[in-house]
Parts: sequence; C-alpha cells; structure tokens
Amino acid sequence: MAYQSFEDLLVWQRSCQLAVKVYELMRSCRDFAYRDQMIRSSLSIPSNIAEGAERGSTKEFCRFLHIAKGSAAELRTQFYLCQKLALIPPQEVKRGIEETKELSAMLQGLINKLKT
Repeated sequence: MAYQSFEDLLVWQRSCQLAVKVYELMRSCRDFAYRDQMIRSSLSIPSNIAEGAERGSTKEFCRFLHIAKGSAAELRTQFYLCQKLALIPPQEVKRGIEETKELSAMLQGLINKLKT
C-alpha cells in the first residue's frame, strides 16, 4: 500500500469534504438533536480513517475502516430520513446518498487491499 499518511488517502479527503458539506447543509436545521447526530456521524468517517491509520498495525487499521464504513451507513440512513422529513433539498439528499455509497465502496476496497 503506497501512502505516506492518512492525508494522502482519497477516501479520507472525500470523507472530509462530505463532513464539511453536511455541516453546511445542517447549519440552519432547527432540530438540534438531528443536526448534531448527522454532523457526528459525518465527522466519524474521516476521524476513524485517520485514527486507524495511526494505530500502527494493519489489523487495527482495518478495524477502524470497518467503523468508518458503519458511520457511512449511519449517515446514509440519516440522508434517507432527511428526505422523508424534507430537512434538506432533494438533490442534496441524492448527492449525500451517492457519496456515502461511494465512500463505503472505497473503504471496502481499502480493507480488501490491506488484507492481501
């Protein structure tokens, strides 16, 4: 695996961009509990990638990548619920769902690569 640090990983970079986007989308949401939960799950994705990468073992890195993948699924669920609750525009919901699916696939690909 050719990378110097987690900052080099495209999956980490894209998950950071998504976390910023979620923060921006939810900034005006008046349901503070829902907003905070969505922001927390979005922050969890890049945070777990970074933490796992710094653990110093492939086994630990894979464990944290699985946690990040779970957070992506959690965030995707929250996007689906946003759609039903009309909390954010439909096109943003669609983009969020697509991005979380792509991040999950990227995380699984990284896990597979690390295991070989």
